[in-house]
Amino acid sequence: MSDAPFKRPAAPPRAFQLVLTARSVIQVAVNSSFRIGVLGSGQGTNFVAIADAIAAGKIPAQIAIVLSDVERAGILAHARERKIPAQFVPPGKFRTKLEEEAEHAFVAALQNAKVDLIVLAGFMRVLKGDFLRAFEGRIVNIHPSLLPSFPGLEGWKQALDHGVKVAGCTVHFVDAGVDSGAIIGQQTVPVRDDDTAESLHQRIHAAEHELYPRCVAALARREIAVVGRKVIWKAS
Repeated sequence: MSDAPFKRPAAPPRAFQLVLTARSVIQVAVNSSFRIGVLGSGQGTNFVAIADAIAAGKIPAQIAIVLSDVERAGILAHARERKIPAQFVPPGKFRTKLEEEAEHAFVAALQNAKVDLIVLAGFMRVLKGDFLRAFEGRIVNIHPSLLPSFPGLEGWKQALDHGVKVAGCTVHFVDAGVDSGAIIGQQTVPVRDDDTAESLHQRIHAAEHELYPRCVAALARREIAVVGRKVIWKAS
């Protein structure tokens, strides 16, 4: 990171940008709450970590809605326990992406909830053109490897099979590629000689629960700027 002081571009009256790029559309009114939409397909442990951090006052935001493509997903149960609006949206016939009608339903639900940021927490569908265009620069994901190494499925297993000595996790913006968006933050996890895929995955998962809330908090506080592919954290 450069030693030059962080300079925030001028913002319109009574508003300020979250992600500062030439094409960014994220702006939050000064007196409004930062609203997060969460998408997940599984148990939702990263959602729980973020929700707990919000409840503890570590993230100045609220979770406005939780959506899942799996009707009985644990993430929906966790959300309902916390009195957070939670909804199952049928994904359609495809296995790895949303059907067009389902995509429109997800987009409409998130827009109606007036979300400022979309957090993917184990969402097992690839997001495509219309969805990405509707929320350009406002979608983040966490991946269980130190990107750009080992994108795609089972990044921890790819790392272990490759024989690396250090693995970890990455929070990144979502774009049209596979785990290819600008990197917001990373956390390393040493690989032990006796690690199995399961034991390494467990430790990476624990690291995710630390890293993801920290990155979401920085976004909610408007402490993140993006210049090209470089994500800059405002100096504290």
